[in-house]
This record gives sequence, structure tokens and C-alpha cells, in this order.
Amino acid sequence: MEITKKIAEELGIKPSQVDAAVKLIDEGCTIPFIARYRKEVTGSLDDEQLRNLDERLRYLRNLEDRKTQVLSSIEEQGKLTDELKVQIMAAETMVLVEDLYRPYKQKRRTRATIAKEKGLEPLAEYIMAQNAEADLTVEAAKYISEEEGREVKSAEEAVAGALDIIAEQISDVADYRTYIRDITMKEGKLIVTAKDEKAESVYENYYDYNEALSTIPGHRILAINRGESEKFLTVKVEAPVDRVLRYLEKQIITSDNPYTTDSLKTVIEDAYNRLIAPAIEREVRSSLTEDAESGAIKVFGKNLEQLLLQPPIAGKTVLGWDPAFRTGCKLAVVDPTGKVLDTKVIYPTEPHNKVEESKAAVKKLIDKYGVTLISCGNGTASRESEKIIADMIKEMNMTGVDYVITNEAGASVYSASKLATEEFPDFDVAQRSAVSIARRVQDPLAELVKIDPKSIGVGQYQHDMNQKKLGETLTGVVEDSVNKVGVDLNTASASLLEYISGVSKAVAKNIVDYRENNGRFTNRKQLLKVAKLGPKAFEQCAGFMRITGGDNPLDATSVHPETYDAAAKLLKLMGYDINSITSGELIGLRSKVLDISETAKELGIGEITLEDIIKELEKPGRDPRDEMPKPILRKDVLDMKDLTPGMILKGTVRNVIDFGAFVDIGVHQDGLVHISQMRRDRRVEHPLDVVSVGDIVDVRVIDVDIPKARIGLSMILDEKEAANKQFNKNNANKQQKNNRPKKKKNEGLNLSGLAKFMH
Repeated sequence: MEITKKIAEELGIKPSQVDAAVKLIDEGCTIPFIARYRKEVTGSLDDEQLRNLDERLRYLRNLEDRKTQVLSSIEEQGKLTDELKVQIMAAETMVLVEDLYRPYKQKRRTRATIAKEKGLEPLAEYIMAQNAEADLTVEAAKYISEEEGREVKSAEEAVAGALDIIAEQISDVADYRTYIRDITMKEGKLIVTAKDEKAESVYENYYDYNEALSTIPGHRILAINRGESEKFLTVKVEAPVDRVLRYLEKQIITSDNPYTTDSLKTVIEDAYNRLIAPAIEREVRSSLTEDAESGAIKVFGKNLEQLLLQPPIAGKTVLGWDPAFRTGCKLAVVDPTGKVLDTKVIYPTEPHNKVEESKAAVKKLIDKYGVTLISCGNGTASRESEKIIADMIKEMNMTGVDYVITNEAGASVYSASKLATEEFPDFDVAQRSAVSIARRVQDPLAELVKIDPKSIGVGQYQHDMNQKKLGETLTGVVEDSVNKVGVDLNTASASLLEYISGVSKAVAKNIVDYRENNGRFTNRKQLLKVAKLGPKAFEQCAGFMRITGGDNPLDATSVHPETYDAAAKLLKLMGYDINSITSGELIGLRSKVLDISETAKELGIGEITLEDIIKELEKPGRDPRDEMPKPILRKDVLDMKDLTPGMILKGTVRNVIDFGAFVDIGVHQDGLVHISQMRRDRRVEHPLDVVSVGDIVDVRVIDVDIPKARIGLSMILDEKEAANKQFNKNNANKQQKNNRPKKKKNEGLNLSGLAKFMH
């Protein structure tokens, strides 16, 4: 099958793997299920490979459907030739299919169609034949007519109409458009100017700017697009026009006829300027934007995955602190299971300044409930709140209490949602937000799934891009993350359950209803009693549901019920029973299985499945988040004025973007590590190759600009080496600048401005 072969080549996998994955997808299996429980069938394709495969499969199937529609339409017109059919069938993109279909599409009324209605097509053919032996007006005079609907008042009007027909014919040739599109992308430039040079904006670096279309990075495309939509910038594509016109003349003018050559040169220029160039400009900009969006969506997805898979801080009673000024700071105390114990509002910040009274109230809550961690949101008044918390820990000698600054992006979206209203009907919006901020450190995944992924601020320009594609990608990321971790069937919320493989929103609600009406689940088979959860859904979801202290210890693991018999036989073979799973006796089980291949055959399962079962039995219910870097817990606070160049600090990566990463070093304002300051030994292609959201990194302060609230950081801790690298980079930039057209300002968007608006 052609689609299979193409996908295999693009993804660098075997056609048999593609065939197997496609068959499973068509059978209704989910990506997480295939990735986890059908490794044997697909050759261990992971969830990222499977999602790429699924996306390409849908595109290529849509492409085939479109080809069928186009062929059918042309055939109905009686114009389908064998050559055209071969061209359409061989087309690898929608753009090329549409180019080939263009001459046969029903067009709106154009200058060319009007000329055709006047009977001027034969004259156009005469001109294109390039055999004229006299001035064109001589032949054109034959077409002068006063007939109603076909009026042609003069020979000149007839020639003009014939040239309109030729111009449209030229613009409809697929090969011409393909060449022009390609040469424009390779040699064209994006020219950006200011609508008003005196207007102040974050786009000032683009007020007199140009860059080659072939090299402009995605983040600049998105910034320029936004500047254009906000009416600060004017943007156009500058194509290599002379080269295009020479190409068209070479293709179209086949003889040096003194009566037709000049007219054909004129019509070629008209066809390009009036019909081809505007369409190509739209297509080029659309293609650049689509590529930029795909890159940004990929970055957003990676960041979101890292944020969702942050390790939980378990076993602590947490005080959630939602900071604010006028309306006061909202507090919520949450026990280790996430249950809300108490809420309160304090007013330590402007304009109230009830600092001592607030400290006393917080101390009372800490003592009453045994709070060991304060989770403070990073929004408005966070800086002031953090100072109060740090002072209180020091002044009151609270050695057992730490605090953490928590990214509260999306908390306000959640707290005003229908879901939050149902969960906390008696709380106001701010109280719900404080609860969310507390729970985010206890189990980030369980709390963050309640929020629309697009509202979690770990992307760039997310509001400017294709929302459908963004939504689909981010939902896939959440789904993969939830299934990677698994859920406790007896405590998981409906919000968490609905991301489990094979579980819809309605079924997730039904699971919770069943639990409330019948008590806790004691075995996985009881899922089949849940309304609308049939055998297929059970197959897809069962392995991701965990039951602790149930009837069967295997229910607490990620071993799928379909391999329970094999797992039980393995235990018996190794001299254990089913209860060994919970006793910790199975650590080192892999070393006792001397021949994986023979053991797998004996158990009637594949080797990969056996390895997965052993891994799970050795560490039942293992959590992949345990391997992620733990959040930094603090007792004291730094101020920007405390920072000096050269200072080495530990920080948490809050966001990764195309040109660097923002790192929280505990001074309220995140610092930027530019991509050039990430590695000492090699050039970094993309920051995601080096860091991820949630990573704990050592950074060196290289620049502090207090008035602009801007901090420059480096991950190259050797100052001398970094300085050499910066010197070399500056020289390279200077050389590059000398080799390209002069620009009024630096080519990048100023970073302080970007930080303010890119979310």
C-alpha cells in the first residue's frame, strides 16, 4: 500500500510496523493502549511515533479522498487525460493537487471568462501559436461585434480580451506555479515595515526589517503575524521577480515573432503580477505560518508534558496561598489526600498592610493542621507574599516549614469553571483557586487535567495559532501523560478518568457514580458493570486503572488483565505466589529469569511483554514521575537587587521557547537563558534539546536590568569561556550582518517586550 510505504519512509520505521499500527487504529484502539500493550505487534512504537503516524495517516487518506473527488470532477467534464490522471495520482501534497485541478475548477466570473463569452478564445489561440504575419489588430478586427452579450467595439478591445484569456491560462499551469512557489521560498524575502514609525510598541525592532524566507525562524514569523494583526506592521513577500518573468518567457515564448513577442511579454507580466504573485504570496505566508505553528505547538506539547509529569510532593499538609492586593490573599489548607481542611482570607499587602495580623493568622493555621509546606501562586502580589512567608519562617523559627512558588497559570480559569463550582459549591472563585494552588504541588497531574491545556502558560503565541490543531495536540499530550502514570480507580476524579484510554467523559462520570453508589472497586472486572463501559472499552482502559488493597494484587500494577495468567505462571515458575507482589520480594526478579526467550515461549507471550511484566512486578505501580527533578523548596527569598553578575544559582525551568528558556531563580522575575548560553561544547539547534519545563538547572547571572525587570542568565558556568563564546557569536553576527541588506534595528524582537506578550 502506497500510504504505508510513504509513512514508513517519513518516520524511519518498517512498513510492517505501519501496517500493524494502522490496523489497530482502525480497530478503535487508542494511542496509549497501542504504545503500552501492543509493543509486540508494532515493534515497540512509542506514543510520539504513533501520534505522528496517526497524523500523517489522516493527512494522506484525506489527500487520496481529494484526488478521487478531483479526478471524478474532471472526468465528468470530459477533460481527463491519461497524463493528467498520472500527475494527479502522483501528487504528494494537497497544494499540488489543487494546482493541477485549477484549470478545471468552476471559476467565478473573471476578465478571462467574459472574454471567452465574447468568443475571443480563437484569437487567444492565434496569438499563442506565434505565427502572426501582420499586426494583431488585423486578425482581431474579425472579432468586432455588436451582437448582444458579445459586444467587441474595436480590434484593440479584442486583443486585450484575448490577452486576458492567455493570462489566466498561464496562471493555471501547475508547473509554473510550483516553480514560482519554490523559487520564492528559496530566494524571496519577507519585508516588514511600520504602519506608523512613531508608534511605540514591542514590535519596534521590526519597523524596518527584512529576512530571507528560507531562514526566518518560526517564532519571528509568529511575532510578525501578531504585529500585523495588531495594525503595527505591514508585511509583504518580495519575490525574485526578474528571474520569475525570465522563466515564464522561456516557457511560453517559443519564437521571435515581431507581432506577438511584445504582447506575450506584456501578458506574462500581467499574469504574474495580477494573478500568480498575490496567490503565491498568500500560500507562502500560509506555509510559513503553518510550519511556525507546528513548531510552536510541538514546543508547547513538550513543555506541557514536562509540567504534567512533575513529581508530586506526597504526604504533606499544604497551605495554598493565592496572592492578591486589594481583595486580600486567599488561603486554603489541604490534607495529604487533597481534602480541604480550612480556608481564610488575609490582608498583608497593599493597600491594607495588615502584616502582623496576617502572620499570626497563618501561624495559627500551620500549628492547627500541621502544615509543612506553603504553596504560593506566582501571580499578582506573589513577590510581596513570598517576602512575608520567608520572613515569617525566619522570625518564628519554623524549621519544619518550607515554601514553593507554584505556577498558577490556568488556576483562575479552573476556579471559575463549572467543574470547580460542582466540586466546591460553597467556595468563591478565589478560595477554589487557593485550593488548586495547594493541590498542584501534591499531585500536579491530577489538578492540571481540570484545566484547558491551552490555558496553562507554557507555550508561545498559543492564542494566534490554529486552535483546533493546538487543542488536538495538547489533548493528546495530556492523554499520554495520564496513561503513562495511571490512576487510582477509587480516588481519581472524573476529570482525570476521562483522559484514560477508552474512557469518554460520560463513562468517566459513570465510573464515579458507580463508586459512590456501590462503594470502592475491589477488582478491575467490576468496571464491566459500569454503564456504557463494554468489553472494548475495558480492554483499552483496564491496564491504566489501579486498585490498591483489592482482591488481586495484580490490579495494583500496570500488568493488563489479558496477561494475568502469564504473570501468575511466571511467579509460580520462579517459586513465588501472587502475594509476593505486595511484599517487596520480587526486587531482582529479572536476574532469576535466565532465558527470556524460552520463558516467554513457555508462558505463551512475547519477549517484550514478558520484560514489561517483570519490570512491573519488581516495582509494582511504579510512577515515572519519580525520575523527574523534584521542585525546589525554599525558606528564604532573594531580591533582584541581591543579584550580581557572576552569581551561580539553582533554578527551575518555567517555560521553553524557540530562542531560549525562562528560569525561576527565586526572585519573582524569571530570567532568560538565551539559546547561545546553553551549552559550551556544541551549537544548540533548539532549547528543548537541552532543557525541559520543570528541570532544575544551575545558572550564572550575566545581566540584571532592574528598571526593565530583565535578568540574563547562562548555563555556561565558566565566565571566561562564556565570554569567549559571546565574543565569537558577536563576530559571527557582525559578519552575517555585513553580508545582508542593511536593517535599521536588531533582527530579533526585544526580549523584555517578548516576555510580556508572547503568552
